[in-house]
Parts: sequence; structure tokens; C-alpha cells
Amino acid sequence: MLKTMADVILAAKAAGRKRVAVAAAQEASVLEAVVDAWKNGIAEPVLVGDLGAADAIAAELGLDLRRFERHEAKDNAAAAAKAVELARTGAADMVMKGILDTSVLLKAVLNKEAGLNAGRLVTHVVAIEMPTYHKLLFVTDAAISIAPDVNAKIDIIANAVRAARSLGVQTPKVALLAAVEKVNWEKMPCTVDAAILTQMNRRGQIKDCIVDGPLAFDNAISAESAKIKHIVSEVAGDADILVAPDIEAGNILYKALIDLGRGKGAAIVMGAAKPIILTSRSDSAETKLASIALAALAS
Repeated sequence: MLKTMADVILAAKAAGRKRVAVAAAQEASVLEAVVDAWKNGIAEPVLVGDLGAADAIAAELGLDLRRFERHEAKDNAAAAAKAVELARTGAADMVMKGILDTSVLLKAVLNKEAGLNAGRLVTHVVAIEMPTYHKLLFVTDAAISIAPDVNAKIDIIANAVRAARSLGVQTPKVALLAAVEKVNWEKMPCTVDAAILTQMNRRGQIKDCIVDGPLAFDNAISAESAKIKHIVSEVAGDADILVAPDIEAGNILYKALIDLGRGKGAAIVMGAAKPIILTSRSDSAETKLASIALAALAS
């Protein structure tokens, strides 16, 4: 089981370069990230977009793009479609977002005829190395699923479990987060969802993991808190995956762990036929490299 982002990067390097199709690649931080991944032996970039603009940016940064496969597409929608086509036909193992809106990329990914639709909900999964936690912690969904119902949460769990298993966590422990540990069907519907999903897991309807909830955040990550509250659970205090009740909670939790908790993160989108890398311009170089590494292992 991989326990740090350094472990993730080393594992991806050992696995060999995976081909990453970069949609609308003409952006400085994206070009730096994929060149860094190439230098680390993790990825073989395939650049799709405005190649003249990409070359001009690369020249300013001192980057050499001549060794990489290239496809011209000055329109962002066309760039997204081409990157997805490369992944769909096996010419790429994963897709990376360049300088285009996430909605444009996901529209191409989810296209029923020409996309990477795998029949599941696509969801955001982030792996975080925390200085205060004993292993990598996965948080989902912080960016795509706004108000997921029980069916959506089944896919959210499945996607996060696949990501965790790609890092060697054979039976991930999944905590379904809420504000309380008891079911409050009238005022806190997410607690009802958690109870249903926990029972579905116990009856074998949600596989390859151990699910428990509702659990408050402190009980999910602190064995001492769970002990004080007399919570008997295989998950409490040792969670691998934290499932947020909605996008607001997930987004706040994710950013709090990274920005205030000084966590090191790697974020991808799972649920499509190939992993999708969604990096932000504000992400550190370390985060971008780790995200590419996580996608490479998940592919």
C-alpha cells in the first residue's frame, strides 16, 4: 500500500510511461507539468491544441516540445474531441485538461457515440497525504456531483474504491460523512443515505470495500474520538475514503485539508473508460505531477 505522494510518483515511474492526451495544451503550467512527468518517466505527452501558441509558451519557459506527438486543433471543443478520440482508440491511456473549460472536456468525454462513457457517473477523486494522518486519504466528490442521491453515491464509492485499489489498498474503508453518527431521517437526509449504503455493503451489493456511516469527520479519522463516543466500527478512526454528503461539504473539506492542513494532493476524475486529469493553474508543480502519476496508476 502506497502511503505518500512520493510513493505514488515512484510507483508510476516504475510502471513506465503512460500516454497522456492533453486537450488545449497551450498553457504554461500544463506544459510544465507534462514535461516534468516525461522527465520523471511517468508520462509520454500527446499535445492537442494550438501548437503555434504552445511552441511560443514553451520557448519562453525553455521547454523542448519537439520530441512529443502533436495534433493541431485551435478550437477547444475540437481539441477535447481529439484528445478523447486518442484515449478511446487506445492511442492514449488518459486525458488531461489544458486551457479549456471543464464542461467542454466532460462533454467530449461523455459523448455517447464518440466519448469515453463507461455507463457510470464520472466523479472527482482526490488522494491526500496529510502530515497528521497515518496513510493516504481519499476525498470524494469535491468538484462534480452537486447533490448526489443514493444511486449516485454508489458510483461515487465505486470510483473512489477503484482509485484506492490502484494504489494498493485492497479493501478500502469507506466513511460516509455527516454531522452526526445517528440517522435523522426528518432533518438530515444524508444520514439515511449513509445507513442504506452501509446495509447494501453488508449484503454484498457494494463490493471490494468496507462501508460505514453516518460518521462525523472526527470519528472517521480519529480512533480516539470513535472510542469516546462508543462507536464500534471497522472504518472509524482508520478510513481510507471520505465520501462527502454533497459538493459543498466535499469542496470545503478538500480545500481545508490542502490549504490549511498542508496536505499534498493528487486529483483525477474516475468513472470514464480512461482517467481524466483536471489540474488547476493554482495547483503546485508537485500536485500536478502527483495527479498525472495517480491517473497513470489508475489507468
